[in-house]
Amino acid sequence: MLRRATMSRIRSIVAGSAGNLVEWYDWYVYSAFSLYFAPIFFPSEDRTSELLGTAAVFAVGFVMRPLGAWWMGVFADRHGRKSGLTLSVLLMCAGSVTIALTPGHASIGVFAPIILVAARLLQGLSVGGEYGASATYLSEIAGRERRGLWSSLQYVTLIAGQLIALSVLIVLQTVLPKAALATWGWRIPFLVGGLLSICVFWLRRGLVETSSFVAIKAQGLTEKRSGALVLFREHPKAAFTVIGLTAGGTIAFYAYTTYIQKFLVVTSGFEKEVATRITAAALLVFMLLQPVVGALSDRVGRRPIMIAFGVLGTLFTYPIMTTLGNTHTVLPAFGLVLAALVIVSGYTAINAVVKAELFPAEIRALGVALPYAIANTLFGGTAEWVALKLKSSGHERVFFVYVTVGIAVSLVVYVFMRDTRKHSKIVED
Repeated sequence: MLRRATMSRIRSIVAGSAGNLVEWYDWYVYSAFSLYFAPIFFPSEDRTSELLGTAAVFAVGFVMRPLGAWWMGVFADRHGRKSGLTLSVLLMCAGSVTIALTPGHASIGVFAPIILVAARLLQGLSVGGEYGASATYLSEIAGRERRGLWSSLQYVTLIAGQLIALSVLIVLQTVLPKAALATWGWRIPFLVGGLLSICVFWLRRGLVETSSFVAIKAQGLTEKRSGALVLFREHPKAAFTVIGLTAGGTIAFYAYTTYIQKFLVVTSGFEKEVATRITAAALLVFMLLQPVVGALSDRVGRRPIMIAFGVLGTLFTYPIMTTLGNTHTVLPAFGLVLAALVIVSGYTAINAVVKAELFPAEIRALGVALPYAIANTLFGGTAEWVALKLKSSGHERVFFVYVTVGIAVSLVVYVFMRDTRKHSKIVED
């Protein structure tokens, strides 16, 4: 019986994680291929100006994430984690297919970027809800002793989605002529993402609901305890703790992952294909590191891991980025990118479980999703745009300081918060 329960738990974790992978693949394909479709939607004589257009749309997608976090967080708290996960993937599918089929500026003029923005807003709505639902689901379905390990799969699949997006780019760069990739080849991964989302929809319909949600449903708490006002009125400390611990982590994550590919091109001077391969190789190691850090947090606690990220990120972000900007060979560039990602693993591997452990079950999905989405929108979603804007104005190194200060602010939160492993509000089965 115990073995059967364990296998059921593992199947649920794998199924939930697989859906999360496709969700984040769809989200990151936009960033991975923006070097190619930027001229299609935002034609300009200047490469940085074109990228600024796509980066602005990338940031706009984050505007919908708090709304998606609120709506779908409440939905998951009232109707179940399984239902929230299923709905989010349908919205992502619609956004990806729309981008794949939208004509360029040369064909429909200003309507091209308008449709692109609308599709990205839809994807933002989806991802805003996906994070809270998946973080809550994985944290609740895992056992106490391995909660850090299993919940780290959220960022394993998140990074895997980004890595697969880059891998698809590498394959298309290899098999398609540059002209074909720039004119129509970039549409392929969006269409593939839409089709995969449909497959995940059917997969998620078979998920097992968590015992935490079943328990609050039996107590009649699902219809009245989740809402934004309830969250900030009854759980203000936990909600603002999530915002604070997320701010520096999300700036660092997007600086070291989505922006770093562009940085290698526009600052370090690498060709697009080389920059893609450097980023993909570093992300592969980064992905494999997440369970290691998650398992470590099950032994030493969550707080020491986050403090390590805060200290190392504050001390080494500026020297790493400055040195990388002056690096023009592959191996040193790979080593520097990887060093930055190793540091940020102290946040990425465990941030989901830390947030889930801060809230009671009846408001957990919303508590994880909404404060995170607010911080993510303000700091993570704008990171690439801020970086490119500062570069275009000749003050690129100010961005390095911006990332450093963001991490330092979150470090203060890490130092003064309680260790959630010891004070978890996730009730065991």
